Amino acid sequence: MAAPSQSRLRGGFAVIGIPFLIVAVVLVMVVPLPPTAIDLLLSANLAIAVLIVVTAMVIREPLQFSVFPALLLVTTLIRLALNVSTTRSILGRGFAGHVVEAFGGFVVGGNIIIGLVIFMILVVIQFSVITAGAGRVAEVGARFTLDAMPGKQMAIDADLNAGLITEAEAKRRRKDVGREADFYGAMDGASKFVKGDAVAGLIIVAINLVGGIGVGVLQAGLGVGESMQRYSLLAVGDGLVSQIPALLISVASGIIVTRASSDGDEGLGGDLWRQLLQSRRVLGIAAAVMGSMALLPGLPKLPFLVIAIGLAVVASRRGPEQYRTADDEFDGAPAAVPTGSPAGDDADALASQLLVEPLELEIAPDLYDLVEGPGGGLLDRVKALRRQIARELGMVVPLVRTRDDISLNPSTYVIRVNGVEAGRGTAPPGQVLVLADGAALPIPGAPTTEPVYGLPAYWVTADLAGHLEAQGATVIDRGTVIVTHLADLVRRNAPELLTRQATQQLLDTAKEVAPAVVADIGQPDNLSLAEVQAVLRGLLAEQVPVRDLVTILETITARARETRVVEDLVSTARVALGPAISAQVADDKGILHVITLEPMLERHLLEAVQNGPGGSFLSVTPERIEDLLVSFDQTVVDVENLGITPTVIVSQQLRPLVRKLLAPSRPQLAVLAYPELAKNLHIEPVGVIDLERQDAPIQRVHH
Repeated sequence: MAAPSQSRLRGGFAVIGIPFLIVAVVLVMVVPLPPTAIDLLLSANLAIAVLIVVTAMVIREPLQFSVFPALLLVTTLIRLALNVSTTRSILGRGFAGHVVEAFGGFVVGGNIIIGLVIFMILVVIQFSVITAGAGRVAEVGARFTLDAMPGKQMAIDADLNAGLITEAEAKRRRKDVGREADFYGAMDGASKFVKGDAVAGLIIVAINLVGGIGVGVLQAGLGVGESMQRYSLLAVGDGLVSQIPALLISVASGIIVTRASSDGDEGLGGDLWRQLLQSRRVLGIAAAVMGSMALLPGLPKLPFLVIAIGLAVVASRRGPEQYRTADDEFDGAPAAVPTGSPAGDDADALASQLLVEPLELEIAPDLYDLVEGPGGGLLDRVKALRRQIARELGMVVPLVRTRDDISLNPSTYVIRVNGVEAGRGTAPPGQVLVLADGAALPIPGAPTTEPVYGLPAYWVTADLAGHLEAQGATVIDRGTVIVTHLADLVRRNAPELLTRQATQQLLDTAKEVAPAVVADIGQPDNLSLAEVQAVLRGLLAEQVPVRDLVTILETITARARETRVVEDLVSTARVALGPAISAQVADDKGILHVITLEPMLERHLLEAVQNGPGGSFLSVTPERIEDLLVSFDQTVVDVENLGITPTVIVSQQLRPLVRKLLAPSRPQLAVLAYPELAKNLHIEPVGVIDLERQDAPIQRVHH
């Protein structure tokens, strides 16, 4: 029963006590207070300011302190009421309590001018630096938040329509978006209270100073010097005892409007500790700079040496940064927990370690110089690679998690896709990869194989790179080897990397330019998000970029009224993208070198097409399939020996089946359907597949 009673007590105080407090603050401006009460209220005002600034530092996100704009008004009103009460006491009694006198004594001491200068400096710091900056940030934050509201609402609606969130979750998110806009809008206005409070503090101190001297000379019969000494102490003390809480609340206001959401539970302090002191290299450089300052003539050595030693000690206690995120959108995000490192045993920490990363790059410890050493920059190159592939394929490439793994052999790196090893290679430190294709001399190095194209190569010491390059050899640095290998594997595994969430992101982007096209996705009588994902994966599997997403969606949603078979939807999308597909495989002169099927063979294959639950298939004997593959292989090799890159052209119904047959042995060979050919291309037949005449020479017909 104690808990409900305490809850009712807190509720009753919130309903009755807070409004009574506001009314009492207004009465303080009118009713004279004894010095003891003034001391108590001034101390309480300082305590409230300390409580506010500490709360601003420990919260994880600004909305957890959503009452702050209203609290700014209340605290400003309290300070002004106390200023009025202390001014009445100073001018009426010549005494405003021990708190005001103590603050004035600390600052003024025996020199009035120094006390006034220090007070003015504090006011300038608050007014010109903290308050002005916080007000500007609040104004910009309010503007950006209001501008982003429509996009956030559309993203929530898209997630709801796609079934990714429930109606209750959508309502909660919409409420959070509205609260965020209200908060930053209120902060924009509330920051003016702090600015006005600083101006009022200056005016009140001037009134207390001038009025006190006048009261002392004209009424109390004191001399000008004695009046100035007495009342300047009280005026400055009154100004300080109100301006210090105001300064603290201004700092809290700046913290609230300038910080982003925190991932940790320690608030701003934890974020500063993690992000400012996370790098041993940065701390070591700072220690070296401070130590060097101690060696300069004329500077005191002790303080600089103490600070340098302190930074060096902190740097020595920082562990190596083992886990990085190569990402162009989440720079500075906290690194994930590396394998084998100690981590918390709470449920969230354990659950985070169970997740499989879409893309991982593991490197042996001796390759860490590619990340942090003089020849580093691997993470920046991975970021650039993600942007390049995104522009090339039209999909959002997942983050590449890069970490060192002590279990790997020296100089080894491993690339994983969805937790499964997709490729590995070596990149020995201090060496470069040299391709022997154009070298005029033997290459003095360890033989190896280029990981992407399988070309013979050698690992050679870096000091021979210039000499071998002059001899015509192709020299590739270690970082380029790894990034090229990663790019090849990303392109090959693009369908697996296009997740449901990534598909939704593409739809959200398309909705901004073509909302009518995307609006029906996820509706009961239209394509679902999963079906759209399957179509996009099918296109990527056939090396077709999905950049023109609006055209793809328009085509497949119209076709979906007749069929939901993914293979048919992919073929329909390919026809719509035909000009771009055929132009992509044509040469620089717009010539498409094609291999076709002999008409009778193509007719027999069309008659053998059967439809099954998983799509169409060829109902022919394995021997016939083997003969077809052998004929294709021979023809393609003969064409490539002529220095020509061929393209297979078949009927639209046969195209996906021929593609499936050739993909395992020749994944780079393009297979197009006749409707996919662009009208402005020049078609040049270079080969015909005829199982009855496999030894016939290649006929090249020029048009």
